[in-house]
Amino acid sequence: MRGTGDSTDQAALRARRARSFGAQAAVYAEHRPDYPAAGIRWALEPLGAKDVPAVLDLGAGTGKLTDGLLAVGAEVIAVEPDEAMLAELVRRYPSVTALPGTAEAIPLPDGSVDAVVAGQAFHWFDRARAFPEIARVLRPGGVFAAFRNVEDDHVAWMAGLQRAARSDVSSPPPAAEKKLPEHPLFAAFEQAEFPHTHRRTADSLVLTIGTYSHTVVIDPDQRAALLARLRDYLRATPETAEGEFDFPLRTEMIRAVLRGSPQR
Repeated sequence: MRGTGDSTDQAALRARRARSFGAQAAVYAEHRPDYPAAGIRWALEPLGAKDVPAVLDLGAGTGKLTDGLLAVGAEVIAVEPDEAMLAELVRRYPSVTALPGTAEAIPLPDGSVDAVVAGQAFHWFDRARAFPEIARVLRPGGVFAAFRNVEDDHVAWMAGLQRAARSDVSSPPPAAEKKLPEHPLFAAFEQAEFPHTHRRTADSLVLTIGTYSHTVVIDPDQRAALLARLRDYLRATPETAEGEFDFPLRTEMIRAVLRGSPQR
């Protein structure tokens, strides 16, 4: 049976991992994957044929989802708590309104956006506090959607990669993240999945995985050994040994419409 000390340690580790990305901001911006356009369109589908939806990218990081939202014609507001990540987003997307803030304290007025979307940041949110804030800033008919790129482990060589990438703090997602969320302010959540790929080389995939929180928070010697192990595996695997290849991903998505919103 786990003691309270174990729970406290896990909570502290989770908080440290959530805050770890700023040190990797430039590498994150350069080497993390984007999100599929089909998934972005699915996220915004409940808005109907709105010409220029106002969309909040919540926990926007360096703008990986911001970029795709701009491409589909959205007016984007980005909110990000990490100063270094936000600075990188501003450097890359100077025309986007970018604000410091969190999912639990969104720096926007009530009813100010048509949609709120979150990329990889969603699993770091305190959902009990974040959902009321998200509902507060949405207009009637508004939608919340979350995206998550995950490695496609149906591809044979991915199993070896995942073994090589494990660190002392690697852990499976909490059980709560495997279930669809529920909240009284939102109608029932829907889910969808989209195939996705990220064009990589052995060296650039090592850089990508080097931005994962479980590889960032370990000590420097462990990190160096993990990244070397990854590089050795990729260079020894025929599918990844030379030149560019497609890193196989799945984009898992959820969405829900604000409860009490007009039916479309």
